[in-house]
Amino acid sequence: MRRRLGLAALLLLLVPALSGLPAAGLSPLAPSALAAERTPVAGSANGPDPYWPLDGNGGTDARHYDVRVAYDFARGVLRGRTVVSMRATRDLSSFHLDLLLPVTAVKVNGVAARFSKPNRHEVRIVPRRSLPAGRTFTVQVDYRGRPAPLAYAGERNWLADSREVVSMNQPHMAPWWFPSNDHPTDKAAYDVRVTVPRSKVVISNGLRVGRTVTGANATTHWRTTQPMATYLAFFAAGDFAVEASRTAAGIPSIHAVSRALPAGARASALRALRRTPAITDWLASRFGPYPFVSTGGLVTSLNVGFALENQTRPTYPGSLGAVGDDLLVHELAHQWFGDSLAVRRWRDIWLNEGFATFAERLYDAAHGGPSVAAWVDDAYTSRCTVPDDTFWTLRLDDPGAANIFDTAVYERGALALGALQNRIGAAAMQDLLRAWATTHRNGNVDAAQFEAFAAARTGEELSGFFDAWLRGGRPPAVTADNGLRAACPVG
Repeated sequence: MRRRLGLAALLLLLVPALSGLPAAGLSPLAPSALAAERTPVAGSANGPDPYWPLDGNGGTDARHYDVRVAYDFARGVLRGRTVVSMRATRDLSSFHLDLLLPVTAVKVNGVAARFSKPNRHEVRIVPRRSLPAGRTFTVQVDYRGRPAPLAYAGERNWLADSREVVSMNQPHMAPWWFPSNDHPTDKAAYDVRVTVPRSKVVISNGLRVGRTVTGANATTHWRTTQPMATYLAFFAAGDFAVEASRTAAGIPSIHAVSRALPAGARASALRALRRTPAITDWLASRFGPYPFVSTGGLVTSLNVGFALENQTRPTYPGSLGAVGDDLLVHELAHQWFGDSLAVRRWRDIWLNEGFATFAERLYDAAHGGPSVAAWVDDAYTSRCTVPDDTFWTLRLDDPGAANIFDTAVYERGALALGALQNRIGAAAMQDLLRAWATTHRNGNVDAAQFEAFAAARTGEELSGFFDAWLRGGRPPAVTADNGLRAACPVG
């Protein structure tokens, strides 16, 4: 998205210049006018998203994060040095990164740069020399502090005790442990190195590159070469039991369970994680090839209360072994819908949560549960009798920042997809979801884009269908066009 905007901005600059080329009766633009157009500007502290305007930043496009952190469990202090490779999307005199921790030093292209913290979320950086549009540069940020007390957007996201730490949350997590352009539209590759006591195991995204022991400490290096949104980057450090296997397609699957869990919970969680390769293969049969180089999962002993689809390696609560396959299916389906296909704006989150929840229903139907059609009947009739409930009144394509995790986003989003399958047929639905996932692999998508894609792929006029399910404000009418067949019970 930012690259396209940058190109558009460049073209807008070129048009006046081209119109000033010498011709009959015309004079070229004055040098002073051209110079004014190239005057470096301050990169904005604001990103592209109205839900959280400070997420992300204007004027830069992150390409690679080299994150190196050390965590002191006893004091709760994180010390870090992150080098970000970025491209300037316009001539910049300064730029911003998102980071909550105190900054101690900054370099741009290896040269010390001025910096400030205009607010708790932002780091403003002024390089010694301006950065020309299109130029790739590096920014090194040194920082140190206690993440646990830090808050942003009403969130305190640091999850740790004296034995274990896991950096997992949504929609924000990165600013608690590394500087970034913290918005899903600015994906990048990552190298993550974590230094902790040598007795601890470190798990992160992608594949492990190596581990170096130095005295009482060890540094573990993980690498993710495929584009990843900042909130999906994570690390965990603690006493973990680790297993490795492969999917039938040969994809490495790495599973880790905290030894701090009671023995029974630990054993059942590990048994559940061993289902990851088979579930990954099944999802690939529905949605197309698995989009990343590894899969797996991590179960923490910390009191997290939710699971999260960290790219390649979802994290789960200690109760995983007691909840069946649904949670595994949900988080692994996010590897396609949410991770590979990330939202363009947070208002589009039904494309993550509705799709992952629908994947649960597809998996259940294929493994002895009710058919999708029967589930749609039951889910619709159980809720349609309360038409004023937020389940129906919330706009799925713009739920508001406070409602991105509302039940309607998950369940009505999934129900809309089930109704769409009723309307177009199971084979056409599988083709649609597979084409959607493969066409936009490693990209960003929005709700309007999916609506247009579905109509084009199926040849159906679907505007009325999506209006009814996403924006109707009441239960959709029971019609074939809306993919419904079971009448709403009366009184």
